[in-house]
Amino acid sequence: MEILTLLESSGLAEQLRLSTWTYPLINAGHILGVSLLVGAIIPLDLRLIGLWRNIPLLQLWQILIPMAASGLGLAALSGFALFTARASEYAASPLFWIKMILLLSALLNILVIRTALPRRGSSFWLSHEIPPATARICATLSILLWLGTLLAGRLIGYF
Repeated sequence: MEILTLLESSGLAEQLRLSTWTYPLINAGHILGVSLLVGAIIPLDLRLIGLWRNIPLLQLWQILIPMAASGLGLAALSGFALFTARASEYAASPLFWIKMILLLSALLNILVIRTALPRRGSSFWLSHEIPPATARICATLSILLWLGTLLAGRLIGYF
């Protein structure tokens, strides 16, 4: 496709393919972004499932959601940069599309979890209650989706 060729011929893609350091540095940024994202989401999911009930959800939410958002931003920017280096190859990879579908599903699941929880001002956020069943199910699904996304992303380099 024309857009893939355009991406691969960009200055960024050329730099990533030709430089000794650019690709590894951008890749390290991608790993950091993914680590921040998943490293923040999984503890929240575990709390939503019912672990660490002694910690109010609001306390974790206020710390971990900004971390997850920062990680998502870094992972998206660095991931796009890495994609440009071999856009045609990645676009032809079923694992790439599996990763993208899992990623989109995980992100949409975050919205479902948020709507399954009581409003932000309610006492639930400061309590030690177990979250509603819908939130617990979605949190379990979230862990599976993020782990699947990680696995698919890692396998792209091998297949």
